[in-house]
Amino acid sequence: MSADKKKYVLVGTGGRAEFFYGAIASDFRETSELLAFCDINQTRMNYANKLLVEKYGYSAVRTYRSDEFDRMIETEKPDAVIVTSVDRTHHTYIIRAMELGCDVITEKPMTVDEKKCQEILDAVERTGRNVRVTFNYRYAPHHTKVRELIESGVIGKVNAVHFEWLLNTQHGADYFRRWHRDKRNSGGLLVHKSTHHFDLVNFWIGSQPETVFAFGDLLFYGRENAEQRGVTKFYDRATGNPNAEGDPFALHLDRNEHLKAMYLDAEHEDGYRRDQSVFGDGISIEDTMGVIVRYRNQAILTYSLTAYAPWEGYRIAFMGTKGRLELEVVEKSYVNSGGEKADEGALKGIRFTVLPMFGAPYTVEFEEGQGGHGGGDPVLLNDLFGVPVPDPFHRAANHIDGAKSILTGIAANRSIRTGLPVKIDDLVKFRS
Repeated sequence: MSADKKKYVLVGTGGRAEFFYGAIASDFRETSELLAFCDINQTRMNYANKLLVEKYGYSAVRTYRSDEFDRMIETEKPDAVIVTSVDRTHHTYIIRAMELGCDVITEKPMTVDEKKCQEILDAVERTGRNVRVTFNYRYAPHHTKVRELIESGVIGKVNAVHFEWLLNTQHGADYFRRWHRDKRNSGGLLVHKSTHHFDLVNFWIGSQPETVFAFGDLLFYGRENAEQRGVTKFYDRATGNPNAEGDPFALHLDRNEHLKAMYLDAEHEDGYRRDQSVFGDGISIEDTMGVIVRYRNQAILTYSLTAYAPWEGYRIAFMGTKGRLELEVVEKSYVNSGGEKADEGALKGIRFTVLPMFGAPYTVEFEEGQGGHGGGDPVLLNDLFGVPVPDPFHRAANHIDGAKSILTGIAANRSIRTGLPVKIDDLVKFRS
């Protein structure tokens, strides 16, 4: 073991984990070392080790059950813990890792509600440890270019932002098959997914949310909506069920080697079903959402998220005192763990335009990146596990950034419940 390598353990070996351990095992062997996995499911950890050995040519690592987390830290003595577990458990591992002397790299969202968020903020203050939140979209070249243009004053002071995000019937539907469909697990899409988008707005306009108002409902997925559209054939899960044959929303785990090994073969340990019907009962998240946010710099955001669109991508427009900036992006569709990691959020098409108030519109030139999340993934991974390069745009996100992004979604969830606007300052207190 090289003394100058940074040492990591990872908790939660589901669909998002390979993004991190695969990078350490391939591109960042010289600077980073993976020591152990931790999970509630031994079968899934065994499969992760199989991938380490057979796909990456890396040595298998030791495995610990979730109730052995403290023992893993004591035994392995890592520098940092990578947290890729179910969202509602993030705070448990983040806080305990810091208490045991480790820094943390956590998958977004940092956590799912204001109470857990406050606990993390307090733990950072108490322990002095560092938390990194992996906002890979910040690192996409076109997103970095947006920040550069706004910072340079091309459109003047930004007063209004209109942001529409579309999840299609492949990627969007996937949140309604998995543990995400229970809002207690994920905070709903306004936390789990929109944390990316709200973070980008904070990052782009250099401000933070002040007041939030929202509407949201389940209007497409779920059994009742399907019944109203005349659907009569229902099933609880797709795999092995004849009613799922021919259903474009069905996910058959036994027809994808990776999904079968990671989920179907592991079911006997924890009962988790990855292929639930998107038109089943028990869905408590919304699929249609509208949010209005006032920022501290007085800018106003109007935001829309739908999870059953015919195409995958987003449109965003910034209205400033000197003009307008418009960005329209079409992304590749993706099912988590159902294909190549580089396809997740990868660019298919882009329209990037500046419209000066008193001048001719022009197309913005930028150097396109390769890989997932618009080319942001490889840059983020180097920032985490390689030798970071100087970054004038300060894209590395800490616990404060993680909190400010989820608090927009958490406030939106409260507004949906109550019908009232929500002030961010009423949710958590930042100590510093």
